[in-house]
Amino acid sequence: MNRIVLASASPRRKELLLKYNVKPIIIESKIDEKISQDEIAEQIAMALSFEKAIQVAKQFDKGEIIIGADTIVTYQGKILGKPKSQTEGKDMLRFLSGKEHEVITGISIIKANTDIKIIDYERTKVKFRELTDEKIENYINTKEYIDKAGGYAIQGLGGILVEYIHGCYFNVIGLPIYKLDSLLERHFDISLL
Repeated sequence: MNRIVLASASPRRKELLLKYNVKPIIIESKIDEKISQDEIAEQIAMALSFEKAIQVAKQFDKGEIIIGADTIVTYQGKILGKPKSQTEGKDMLRFLSGKEHEVITGISIIKANTDIKIIDYERTKVKFRELTDEKIENYINTKEYIDKAGGYAIQGLGGILVEYIHGCYFNVIGLPIYKLDSLLERHFDISLL
Protein backbone atom coordinates (compact mmCIF):
# COMPACT_ATOMS: atom_id res chain seq x y z
CA MET A 1 0.00 0.00 0.00
CA ASN A 2 1.18 3.52 -0.75
CA ARG A 3 2.17 5.51 2.28
CA ILE A 4 -0.75 7.58 3.55
CA VAL A 5 -0.12 11.13 4.73
CA LEU A 6 -2.76 12.95 6.78
CA ALA A 7 -2.50 16.72 6.25
CA SER A 8 -4.09 17.41 9.63
CA ALA A 9 -3.16 17.61 13.29
CA SER A 10 -6.70 16.53 14.26
CA PRO A 11 -6.46 13.69 16.78
CA ARG A 12 -9.98 12.62 15.75
CA ARG A 13 -9.02 12.12 12.10
CA LYS A 14 -5.88 10.24 13.11
CA GLU A 15 -7.92 7.99 15.47
CA LEU A 16 -10.36 7.12 12.68
CA LEU A 17 -7.57 6.07 10.32
CA LEU A 18 -5.84 4.04 13.03
CA LYS A 19 -9.05 2.02 13.48
CA TYR A 20 -8.54 0.76 9.93
CA ASN A 21 -4.89 -0.16 10.49
CA VAL A 22 -3.73 2.85 8.52
CA LYS A 23 -0.72 4.36 10.25
CA PRO A 24 -0.60 7.73 8.56
CA ILE A 25 2.30 10.09 8.49
CA ILE A 26 0.90 13.16 10.26
CA ILE A 27 1.89 16.57 8.95
CA GLU A 28 -0.11 19.57 10.05
CA SER A 29 -0.79 21.99 7.25
CA LYS A 30 -0.15 25.62 8.07
CA ILE A 31 -2.78 27.34 5.96
CA ASP A 32 -4.69 30.45 6.89
CA GLU A 33 -8.27 29.13 7.13
CA LYS A 34 -10.15 32.05 5.64
CA ILE A 35 -13.92 31.69 5.54
CA SER A 36 -16.05 34.12 3.58
CA GLN A 37 -19.78 34.25 4.31
CA ASP A 38 -20.27 35.03 0.59
CA GLU A 39 -19.10 31.59 -0.53
CA ILE A 40 -21.05 28.34 -0.50
CA ALA A 41 -20.13 26.05 2.41
CA GLU A 42 -19.31 23.08 0.16
CA GLN A 43 -16.92 25.22 -1.88
CA ILE A 44 -15.20 26.53 1.25
CA ALA A 45 -14.80 23.06 2.78
CA MET A 46 -13.42 21.60 -0.45
CA ALA A 47 -11.10 24.57 -1.07
CA LEU A 48 -9.68 24.44 2.47
CA SER A 49 -9.21 20.67 2.32
CA PHE A 50 -7.39 21.07 -1.01
CA GLU A 51 -5.18 23.87 0.33
CA LYS A 52 -4.18 21.64 3.26
CA ALA A 53 -3.46 18.63 1.03
CA ILE A 54 -1.55 20.54 -1.67
CA GLN A 55 0.64 22.32 0.87
CA VAL A 56 1.67 19.04 2.49
CA ALA A 57 1.96 17.20 -0.87
CA LYS A 58 4.83 19.51 -1.86
CA GLN A 59 6.95 17.71 0.74
CA PHE A 60 6.60 14.30 -0.97
CA ASP A 61 7.60 12.85 -4.34
CA LYS A 62 7.24 9.05 -4.23
CA GLY A 63 3.54 8.54 -4.92
CA GLU A 64 2.41 9.01 -1.32
CA ILE A 65 -1.33 9.52 -0.83
CA ILE A 66 -2.02 12.83 0.90
CA ILE A 67 -5.42 13.34 2.55
CA GLY A 68 -6.71 16.78 3.49
CA ALA A 69 -10.04 17.44 5.19
CA ASP A 70 -11.91 20.46 6.47
CA THR A 71 -15.20 20.46 8.38
CA ILE A 72 -17.69 23.32 8.45
CA VAL A 73 -20.98 23.73 10.31
CA THR A 74 -23.68 25.76 8.59
CA TYR A 75 -27.22 26.86 9.40
CA GLN A 76 -29.45 28.99 7.16
CA GLY A 77 -26.48 30.00 5.02
CA LYS A 78 -24.40 31.15 8.02
CA ILE A 79 -21.07 29.36 8.39
CA LEU A 80 -19.98 28.54 11.93
CA GLY A 81 -16.26 27.98 12.27
CA LYS A 82 -14.35 27.30 15.46
CA PRO A 83 -15.41 29.62 18.31
CA LYS A 84 -12.72 32.11 19.29
CA SER A 85 -14.01 32.57 22.85
CA GLN A 86 -16.39 31.15 25.46
CA THR A 87 -18.92 33.83 24.55
CA GLU A 88 -18.78 32.90 20.86
CA GLY A 89 -19.10 29.21 21.79
CA LYS A 90 -22.22 29.94 23.87
CA ASP A 91 -23.68 32.06 21.05
CA MET A 92 -23.16 29.23 18.55
CA LEU A 93 -24.88 26.67 20.78
CA ARG A 94 -27.80 29.06 21.42
CA PHE A 95 -28.06 29.70 17.67
CA LEU A 96 -28.19 25.93 16.93
CA SER A 97 -30.47 25.03 19.87
CA GLY A 98 -33.56 23.12 18.72
CA LYS A 99 -32.55 23.41 15.06
CA GLU A 100 -31.31 21.15 12.30
CA HIS A 101 -27.98 22.28 10.86
CA GLU A 102 -25.55 20.80 8.35
CA VAL A 103 -22.02 19.55 8.82
CA ILE A 104 -20.00 19.56 5.61
CA THR A 105 -16.55 18.04 5.29
CA GLY A 106 -14.45 18.74 2.25
CA ILE A 107 -12.04 15.96 1.43
CA SER A 108 -9.05 16.10 -0.94
CA ILE A 109 -6.76 13.26 -1.92
CA ILE A 110 -3.57 13.89 -3.85
CA LYS A 111 -1.04 11.36 -5.13
CA ALA A 112 2.38 12.94 -4.68
CA ASN A 113 4.41 13.71 -7.79
CA THR A 114 1.43 13.05 -10.12
CA ASP A 115 -1.46 15.06 -11.52
CA ILE A 116 -4.00 12.93 -9.62
CA LYS A 117 -6.08 15.17 -7.36
CA ILE A 118 -9.54 14.17 -6.10
CA ILE A 119 -11.78 16.70 -4.34
CA ASP A 120 -15.21 15.89 -2.90
CA TYR A 121 -17.40 16.58 0.12
CA GLU A 122 -19.90 14.94 2.44
CA ARG A 123 -22.96 16.46 4.11
CA THR A 124 -24.71 15.33 7.30
CA LYS A 125 -27.77 16.89 8.91
CA VAL A 126 -27.63 17.25 12.70
CA LYS A 127 -30.55 18.28 14.92
CA PHE A 128 -29.84 19.79 18.32
CA ARG A 129 -32.31 19.35 21.14
CA GLU A 130 -33.63 22.49 22.84
CA LEU A 131 -30.78 23.65 25.07
CA THR A 132 -31.25 25.51 28.34
CA ASP A 133 -28.79 28.25 29.30
CA GLU A 134 -27.64 25.95 32.11
CA LYS A 135 -26.92 23.08 29.67
CA ILE A 136 -25.00 25.44 27.38
CA GLU A 137 -23.02 26.86 30.32
CA ASN A 138 -22.21 23.36 31.62
CA TYR A 139 -21.04 22.23 28.19
CA ILE A 140 -18.89 25.33 27.62
CA ASN A 141 -17.29 24.79 31.04
CA THR A 142 -16.02 21.37 29.87
CA LYS A 143 -13.88 23.29 27.31
CA GLU A 144 -14.71 20.61 24.73
CA TYR A 145 -16.02 23.32 22.39
CA ILE A 146 -12.50 24.66 21.81
CA ASP A 147 -11.17 24.08 18.28
CA LYS A 148 -14.44 22.47 17.12
CA ALA A 149 -16.46 23.69 14.14
CA GLY A 150 -19.86 24.76 15.45
CA GLY A 151 -18.55 24.66 19.02
CA TYR A 152 -19.29 21.00 19.83
CA ALA A 153 -17.90 17.47 19.53
CA ILE A 154 -20.54 14.82 18.81
CA GLN A 155 -18.16 11.99 19.75
CA GLY A 156 -17.56 13.49 23.20
CA LEU A 157 -19.74 15.12 25.80
CA GLY A 158 -21.38 17.12 23.00
CA GLY A 159 -23.29 13.99 22.00
CA ILE A 160 -25.81 14.94 24.70
CA LEU A 161 -26.73 18.07 22.71
CA VAL A 162 -27.75 16.08 19.62
CA GLU A 163 -31.31 14.83 19.12
CA TYR A 164 -30.65 13.04 15.79
CA ILE A 165 -28.48 12.95 12.70
CA HIS A 166 -29.16 12.05 9.06
CA GLY A 167 -26.10 10.92 7.18
CA CYS A 168 -22.56 9.90 8.01
CA TYR A 169 -21.75 10.08 11.72
CA PHE A 170 -18.00 10.11 11.05
CA ASN A 171 -18.47 13.16 8.86
CA VAL A 172 -19.61 15.07 11.95
CA ILE A 173 -16.42 13.95 13.72
CA GLY A 174 -14.41 15.35 10.81
CA LEU A 175 -13.64 12.53 8.35
CA PRO A 176 -16.38 10.79 6.36
CA ILE A 177 -14.74 7.37 6.45
CA TYR A 178 -17.05 5.63 3.95
CA LYS A 179 -16.52 8.45 1.43
CA LEU A 180 -12.76 8.32 1.97
CA ASP A 181 -12.74 4.54 1.46
CA SER A 182 -14.82 4.73 -1.72
CA LEU A 183 -12.62 7.51 -3.18
CA LEU A 184 -9.44 5.59 -2.31
CA GLU A 185 -10.83 2.41 -3.91
CA ARG A 186 -12.12 4.13 -7.05
CA HIS A 187 -9.13 6.34 -7.79
CA PHE A 188 -6.14 4.72 -6.06
CA ASP A 189 -7.04 1.01 -5.75
CA ILE A 190 -6.64 1.25 -1.95
CA SER A 191 -9.14 -0.24 0.51
CA LEU A 192 -9.22 0.69 4.20
CA LEU A 193 -10.66 -2.71 5.10
